[in-house]
Amino acid sequence: MAFYTIKELPESDRPREKLIKLGAENLSDSELLAIILRTGSKERNALELARELLKHFGGLSGLSRAHLEELLSFKGLGKAKAVTLIAAIELGQRCLAGEKIPPKISSPEDVAKLLLPKYSGLKVEVFGIVTLNSKGKLISVHEVSKGGVNFTSVTPKEVFHPAVKDLASAVILFHNHPSGEVTPSREDIVVTERLIKAGKHLEIEVLDHIIFGSSQFLSFKKEGLL
Repeated sequence: MAFYTIKELPESDRPREKLIKLGAENLSDSELLAIILRTGSKERNALELARELLKHFGGLSGLSRAHLEELLSFKGLGKAKAVTLIAAIELGQRCLAGEKIPPKISSPEDVAKLLLPKYSGLKVEVFGIVTLNSKGKLISVHEVSKGGVNFTSVTPKEVFHPAVKDLASAVILFHNHPSGEVTPSREDIVVTERLIKAGKHLEIEVLDHIIFGSSQFLSFKKEGLL
């Protein structure tokens, strides 16, 4: 099969030119991804690389959940491209989150609506906190540990440092289970109890701890575990 660079393609098939002429909404996922990648590899142009990436990771949803190490293991995707992809995906997710963030977090369902799309199905464990003001309104979402780090080893100082910076009155703890199950382990319960005690010393209330699994979640508060 002949190899064609993007520049060798007809102008009507070049992603950048199509975007300028037709608008971003009229481009396919692979064409938009090719623009972000900018260049291909020795064997594939940017458009072909984009198509293979989407096929390998199961579309945009799968690609959005890919960890840096997974992207780097894909042939033809170097560190610069992988980092650019992660940054572009994160910006898109923040835009979506900004539209969907409820003005007030009043239930575990509000937290799930905000975070479940991002943390459901992740292959690595992430632990973080949602910070709230005195009226229960969302201030920010902070990831405290990610990847191979077991969150049970995270110290109260690490957990509450962003909450103190936010001048938060309360926090909601969250983490995901890569297994997809949401049943809390004994370690999950012990760590939660330890963080609740630490929060009291700082006058920051721990309102709940949410575990995300595969398209489902568990609330410690609803389960009577707080």
